[in-house]
Amino acid sequence: MTTLPERFNFAQHLFDLNRDHAQRTAYIDDRGTLSYGALQDRARRLAGALQAAGVRREERVLLLMHDTSDWPVCFLGCLYAGVVPVAVNTLLTADDYAYMLRHSRAQTALVSGALLPILQDAMARGAHEVATLLVSQPAQALESGASDLDEAIASAQPLAAPAATGPDDPGFWLYSSGSTGKPKGTVHTHGNLWWTAELYGKPVLGLTCDDVCFSAAKLYFAYGLGNALTFPLSVGATVVLMAERPTPDATFKRWVEHQPTVFFGAPTGFAGMLASPRLPGRSQVALRMCSSAGEALPAEIAQRFKTHFGCDIIDGIGSTEMLHIFLSNRPGDIRYGSTGKPVPGYDIELRGEDGRAVADGEVGDLYIRGPSAALMYWNNREKTRDTFQGGWTKSGDKYVRDAEGYYTYAGRSDDMLKVSGIYVSPFEVEATLMQHAAVLEAAVIGTQDGEGLTKTKAFVVLKDGQAATEDELKVFVKDRLAPYKYPRFIEFVPELPKTATGKIQRFRLREKEALA
Repeated sequence: MTTLPERFNFAQHLFDLNRDHAQRTAYIDDRGTLSYGALQDRARRLAGALQAAGVRREERVLLLMHDTSDWPVCFLGCLYAGVVPVAVNTLLTADDYAYMLRHSRAQTALVSGALLPILQDAMARGAHEVATLLVSQPAQALESGASDLDEAIASAQPLAAPAATGPDDPGFWLYSSGSTGKPKGTVHTHGNLWWTAELYGKPVLGLTCDDVCFSAAKLYFAYGLGNALTFPLSVGATVVLMAERPTPDATFKRWVEHQPTVFFGAPTGFAGMLASPRLPGRSQVALRMCSSAGEALPAEIAQRFKTHFGCDIIDGIGSTEMLHIFLSNRPGDIRYGSTGKPVPGYDIELRGEDGRAVADGEVGDLYIRGPSAALMYWNNREKTRDTFQGGWTKSGDKYVRDAEGYYTYAGRSDDMLKVSGIYVSPFEVEATLMQHAAVLEAAVIGTQDGEGLTKTKAFVVLKDGQAATEDELKVFVKDRLAPYKYPRFIEFVPELPKTATGKIQRFRLREKEALA
C-alpha cells in the first residue's frame, strides 16, 4: 500500500493539485461562486489570521458554520496552519455546544452569524470562553470580543508556508452523532482525508473535474465532508453548497438551477423526495449518479428512483470512526437491497458473539480494518479501547454476507431482536413495510408482551392522504417474509424521532414503550 511522505499537509496537498486551474469554480453557494485560486488565498489568509491571534499548533478551533464557501475556507485554513478544526453539527442545543467546548477546550471559534447567539449561550452555560471569535456573515453589529470573518481574512497576510505536519498528525475532529450517550470527539489525521479520496472518491465513485457535486449531508458530517470537500477538491470538480435544511423543495431547486451531476443523500431523504408532488422530471436534471449512506437503502426506494430518473443510487456504509465509506455498491456492480462489497483497501470481518468469523449466511458483527481509521476518541480511553481493537474498528452494525460476497445490513448490534429464539432484523421488517404504497417510513423495535416475551412492534408514518389499517400491514408483511417476522403490534405516528443526521433513534421509541 502507498506510503505518504513524512511531511504531509492535506490543505497544501489540495492546493498543489489545483494549482494549474485557479480560475475554475470550486464552490457555488447562495452568495455566489468561489474559484480554486480564491479558496487557496482565503484559506491561507485565515491561517495567517489565526497565527497572528496567537492560536498555536494542534490547539482546537470550534467550527460551527452553515454550509457556505466559508466552511471549506475555515477548515482548510486551520489544516494549513496546523491547528485542529472541531467541526460540529449546526442543529444542536446550547448544552451540547457547552459540552463540546469544555471537552475540546477550543481556544478559538469560527461561527456563522445566525448561530452566534446559541454559541454565546453555550459559552455562558459551560463557563468556557474562547480567546478568538470570528463570525461569518454577522447578522448585526458584533459585540466586543468578536470579529467579522471577512474583515479578518482581508486584513491578514497569507501564511507563507503550511505547518510542517505529517500524515499521522491530528488534523481535525468530528463528533459522533450521539445516538447513544454523550457524543465522542473522534480524532482524525491529515492522512485519513487523503486515503478516503484515493480509495473511494476516485476509484469507486469515479469523480472527475467535469462533475458538479451536491451533498444533502452537511460538511460537518464525515459523509458530507468527503462528498463536498475531500473528493471533489481532489479531482478539481465543482461543489454546490446549501446553507438551509435539505428539504425536497430546497434540493430540487439546486438540482434544476445548478445541474449537479452527482448527488449524495440518505434513504430518508430519497424517500421524502420520491413522495413529493413536485419531484422534477428526468429531463430537468443532469444527474448521472447518486450516493446513499447513513442507513441501509431499501431496494424499493432505489428502484423507484432509477425508474424515474434513469440514475443509479450507489448505497454504501461508512462511519465517523472510519471517516467515509468502506463497504459499497459501485457503478456496474449494484445489487439493490445489499450494501455491496468491501472497498479495495479495506478488510471486512463478520464476527459472532465468540469473536470468531461467522460463515456466509450467518449474522455477524461488522469489523473494519483500513488506513482511514481515527486515532482515538478524545479523553475517552474506555470507548476507544472498545471500538479500536488493534488494527480493527468495531462498527456496531450487524451484517450478513452471501456466497457471492455481497453484504446485507441486518441492523445495529443494539437494535437486533431475538423473537422465539430467532434473530429478527428490524431493518428487514421496516424495508418490507415501506414497500406498501401507503407507508412513508417505519421503525421496528422489540417490546414485551403480557408474558414478558419479546415481540416486534412497528411505528409507521403514512404518506399524506394515504390510509392503511394495522391488520392490512400485518398481512402485507406476512406475505413477504417468514411468518415469525411480522410485527405483532403496529402504532401509527406522525413522525419518527431522528438524530440530526437523519438516523432513526430506535432507542427513543424503546424509552417511550417502556413508559407506556
